Amino acid sequence: MSKKIFINLPVSDLPKAMQFYTAAGFVNNPVFTDETAACMVLSEEIYVMLLTKEKFAFFTNKKIADTREVAAVINSIAMDSLAEMNQFAENALAAGATETREPMDMGFMQQRSLQDLDGHLWEVVYMDMSQMPQS
Repeated sequence: MSKKIFINLPVSDLPKAMQFYTAAGFVNNPVFTDETAACMVLSEEIYVMLLTKEKFAFFTNKKIADTREVAAVINSIAMDSLAEMNQFAENALAAGATETREPMDMGFMQQRSLQDLDGHLWEVVYMDMSQMPQS
């Protein structure tokens, strides 16, 4: 069995967050979804758990960061092509994301930086290892 990552995000409005992530390209897994949480699947290895703030608080004793004001983490997803990277970013922007920086071109790596409706930071990247500088 391959290892999987579950990114748990507190959200202000679960239905709106589900709509956003669906528009960005995630698929809802109804088995792990109820009125307090939604499992959004990007691939067989990448899952985003959208949790109401009350549900999120159940799993931690720490104060929940207001990610509209402070950065807590940047989640990065590598895409298989430049077109896929740009399509993901454009879908997210159309669904209400904000581009937090200009797209970056580092030669071997292209990058788009976004934030979702709750301010959670995401980067989508495409790396062409054949263009990687040799040291």
